[in-house]
Amino acid sequence: MSRISFPTPETMTVEQRAVYDKVVSGPRGKIEGPLRAALHNAELADRWQALGALLRYNTTLTPRLSEIAILVTGRACQSPFEWFAHRRESEKIGIEQDVLEALLAQTEPPFRSQDEMLIYRYALELNQHKSVSDKTYAQALERFGERTVVELTALVGYYTMVAMTLNAHEIPLPAGVAAAFALPQESGLV
Repeated sequence: MSRISFPTPETMTVEQRAVYDKVVSGPRGKIEGPLRAALHNAELADRWQALGALLRYNTTLTPRLSEIAILVTGRACQSPFEWFAHRRESEKIGIEQDVLEALLAQTEPPFRSQDEMLIYRYALELNQHKSVSDKTYAQALERFGERTVVELTALVGYYTMVAMTLNAHEIPLPAGVAAAFALPQESGLV
């Protein structure tokens, strides 16, 4: 159960409804996850959804590479909802089950390409160390270029914010869905 209420179309202000309508008519098709909480501030929700749409759908990263970085981040941040939502998206685009299971277990996945391994290492280092080693950064820069490295860093940062929002407000998984791993408060948070 969530710690906060979620505005519904019937209870939304005009500003909230405008953001809601924008999101559900776009590529997401619905509002779930952190935007449900962000709607308490319509301007925040609008800017949030715009940044999220840019980072998820309009970067130089392929959907596959983006989803790998998002899954690494969701797992590192211990966000069951983020993991659930993006595992589902990753399965739709064909990320192999053995890769998904390794990401879930937080072990090095059997990637099929060097690009995937490099994205994984970059996202993993950024999540674990709050920065990236000179070696990994140089490799990413050489392989992908400055624009993509900036986008990748922003993607990891954005999904960290998403995970923190999901976790702090205890935004529930859809009915009938079990968490793939223990929730943070079940792991020793007081």
